[in-house]
Amino acid sequence: MQFFLDTANIDAIKKYASWGIIEGITTNPSLIAKEGVDVKTRILEIAKIVDGPISSEVIATDTEGMLREGRAMAAWHENVYVKVPMTSEGLKAVKVLSAEGIPTNVTLVFSASQAMMAARAGATLVSPFLGRLDDISEDGMALVADIIHIFRNYNIQTKVLAASIRHPLHVVQSMKVGADIATMPPEIFEKLVSHPLTDKGLATFLSDWEKVKKFQK
Repeated sequence: MQFFLDTANIDAIKKYASWGIIEGITTNPSLIAKEGVDVKTRILEIAKIVDGPISSEVIATDTEGMLREGRAMAAWHENVYVKVPMTSEGLKAVKVLSAEGIPTNVTLVFSASQAMMAARAGATLVSPFLGRLDDISEDGMALVADIIHIFRNYNIQTKVLAASIRHPLHVVQSMKVGADIATMPPEIFEKLVSHPLTDKGLATFLSDWEKVKKFQK
């Protein structure tokens, strides 16, 4: 499974990209607005740090507007994936963009039928939102598992990107059901590498070394 960061913060992207295992970035209008920067400028900054898919979301809700914005975004950099909402207008836009060779990420997916429709329209990625389903007492991870199962039934090549991840367990569960990608905020990514027993073990090793190093030549 690939790890993506869900952020537009350059400092965070630089920090975690240095670990060598970040393979893509997802953004949305809210994340860009939080940074107070121009979208194109920030996407190009990200592209200098992470050599992988960078999802940039359209604002338009009509097909023609999505196509206009999507084509412009795709021209910024070869790694840009045009992020399109899961609507009927979005599906029409995905169909056209796909035919033009522009990769897409269909976002705000909350059902297996939506995921299938997006895949049939030519989506490169589909993004089921785990956390938002959990928030309303539905099983977000079950949706991810269902989509993966259905896609395998029909040998669909569209990748499943687990989104709206709220805690490390979501990431582990995504691995277990076979998600292609998990995108998460930096604070969740930070938690994945940490474990109290690792910290305790390291502290013990260092303490013991202090006791014996005086005997080293």
